[in-house]
Amino acid sequence: MSQSVLGPDALIWNEVHYRTILETAQTGGTMSVTDSVSPPRSGPPRHIHHDADETFVILTGDCEFWVDGERFTRGPGETAFVPRGIEHTFRVVSDIPSRHLVIMTPGGFEGFFAEMADQNCRIPEDMPAIEKSAKRHHLTFTGPPLEDA
Repeated sequence: MSQSVLGPDALIWNEVHYRTILETAQTGGTMSVTDSVSPPRSGPPRHIHHDADETFVILTGDCEFWVDGERFTRGPGETAFVPRGIEHTFRVVSDIPSRHLVIMTPGGFEGFFAEMADQNCRIPEDMPAIEKSAKRHHLTFTGPPLEDA
């Protein structure tokens, strides 16, 4: 595995770099914070977190979000909030990577990223294994990644 731009304790999955900076165990389960760097034009398939709210704090780059059918863009210093149970995704629309904090309440989802990096899972080739891990982390994939409008 190549060295992460976020340091030696970070992991890389599908070209995205992740480093948990506040672990679920440190908060008694109430939340986790992951520092993430996503390359231009990257983003996950549409999905739902059934048990957690997700907040994005954009540090660099621009991301277009799709939340329950609504599209909007956020850039440095801006946030996006996705309530639990709502279908959503995002895509980096800038020509530079997007560094953003992902805050999950309650915590626990950072284990999904660790499993995916450890297993070197690829989208879409390894979706059965990805969906198995997703289910353990209360996540359901619901559609394709966001494409250009």
